[in-house]
Amino acid sequence: MSDVTDTSTPERPAQLPAQSPPVDPAETAAAEQRAAGRLSWWRGESGEGARRNLWLIGVLVALIVIGIVTRPDLYGNSSWVWSNILVILKLASVVGVVSVGMTFVIIGGGIDLSVGAIVALAGVWATTVATQSYGAGGMIFCALTVGLGVGLVNGLLISYGRLVPFIATLAMLVAARGLAAELSDKQTQVSNNATINDIASTNLLGIPLLVYILAAVVIAGWVLLNRTTFGRRTVAVGGNPEAARLAGIDVKRHTLMLYALSGLCCGIAAIMLTAQATSAQAAMANLYELDAIAAVIIGGTLLSGGRGTIIGSLLGVIIFSTITNLFAINGLTTEAQNMVKGGIIVAAVLVQQVQFRSLTQFLGRNRLTTN
Repeated sequence: MSDVTDTSTPERPAQLPAQSPPVDPAETAAAEQRAAGRLSWWRGESGEGARRNLWLIGVLVALIVIGIVTRPDLYGNSSWVWSNILVILKLASVVGVVSVGMTFVIIGGGIDLSVGAIVALAGVWATTVATQSYGAGGMIFCALTVGLGVGLVNGLLISYGRLVPFIATLAMLVAARGLAAELSDKQTQVSNNATINDIASTNLLGIPLLVYILAAVVIAGWVLLNRTTFGRRTVAVGGNPEAARLAGIDVKRHTLMLYALSGLCCGIAAIMLTAQATSAQAAMANLYELDAIAAVIIGGTLLSGGRGTIIGSLLGVIIFSTITNLFAINGLTTEAQNMVKGGIIVAAVLVQQVQFRSLTQFLGRNRLTTN
């Protein structure tokens, strides 16, 4: 038998498909835990402020849509839209500064009905002939000192005098208005200081100086509330004063400081409002206390204290200013505007009570179904 040489090509082993690298169970568990943490943050109390702010932004968008539908001729002009935005922010600046101080007071478990009267008293005192003789610096110092002083009186009556905040600040409302009328002899006092008057007419990079002042106060208030011990103590005092006292917080002194802070904000607002009107009188800043309280409630601050956000209060002020602007460009009456504002306040309180429970339950059911 002859040998036969096999010249055929040997079979090549079949190539296995490329496999993905093995999945690390620990990494998968960590990713799931992060996702669950984000969901729990959104659904929990920590994300409640974000949910409410998102709802407020939705209200602003709805108001803008209403404006586009009712006045397409105006909203079709881009230059008018930009100038109108600046008008709204300028309109919100004074009440916005007052609302920052009001936010701290309400989070701390109090209420201040005298903020409008404090603004009037500080403005009148700053525009007296004697005060104006010291120049712009003297007027600003006077307004801030008067606001801070009246706020300290409120704080002393409430914290150490143990008066109910509603009664103490209501009495201060009447007293401050009366003192302002006495100082001004029931007359309008004209501001002759060009530096003060220019605050309302000066623009930096096309934006009014009043808007910058509002932004500075809001940023300072946000940092004070969210990044300092003072802010954490404010939340603790408003949430449970007795527990805060047992934890070592001087509740009386802290309450005094809260009302002093509110008065200081009123002093800043007095200068801004005086600059806008180039004058001051005892009747100025009328019902500002209601506007500030309504904006703070709209922003999600609990009237019972212990919870609230500066950004939410700012959005509440902007919403009310947008409503005022919307009614103005459509030629509607002030009475109708007040009725709409009242309805918004009621709706905000109802939303505050519901606390987006329906959305939370929906997200929870959706997650369980997915799992």
